[in-house]
Amino acid sequence: MATLLPTNVHVSTHPCVRAKLSQLRSRSTGSKETKTLINDIATLVGCDALAKGLQTVQTGTDSSPLDYEYITEGISPSSITIVPILRSGLAMLEAIQALLPSPVSVHHLGMYREKSTLQPVEYYNNLPYHKAGDTSGVAELAIIVDPIIATGSTVCAAIETLRDWGVPRIISISVLASRDGLRRAAEAWPEGVELWVGGVDAETDDRGMIKPGLGDIGDRLFLAVGK
Repeated sequence: MATLLPTNVHVSTHPCVRAKLSQLRSRSTGSKETKTLINDIATLVGCDALAKGLQTVQTGTDSSPLDYEYITEGISPSSITIVPILRSGLAMLEAIQALLPSPVSVHHLGMYREKSTLQPVEYYNNLPYHKAGDTSGVAELAIIVDPIIATGSTVCAAIETLRDWGVPRIISISVLASRDGLRRAAEAWPEGVELWVGGVDAETDDRGMIKPGLGDIGDRLFLAVGK
């Protein structure tokens, strides 16, 4: 399946991701377990994404407890922001924060899909304002976290928002995607975006939900099923 996808798409083959994704699919998996499984999958997929998306740089020297000097290392780029898509992206935030060696900024984007058109509507954006042409306060790398890529509309809108903000590079990390939605997202900005997902399902239904999918992850996380 992965061979049919664009080259900037990376689908996990980790056995633990596949097993945890299978557990997450079950309708019997409760809210607490759903949150834990999303965190675990985000950690595993995030490890691969950051291994490819970051580089190691020497930052100086320090001394070990035995007084031996060693070269200290950090990551590049150092200017990173994590962008969770509200609501369900919040469940992945701690996993990615824990992987990074130093705290980074977090800027939230709130989006929902309009029911009749399935198009994204942005209702919240706390990216820092800057004047046109001034990118001094813009991160070098934005990491989008959103568990689901279904039709691809939401992640495409997030990519466009971040691109307009001035971010030169984006990594998108998700738990599950549909094949068409993932392809659509990959084509939104091929030279600037890398997409990493835990698994891929073939299609969506007429409601824009992935089949068999995971259901509405936001509702499952926040016990809002049947709202």
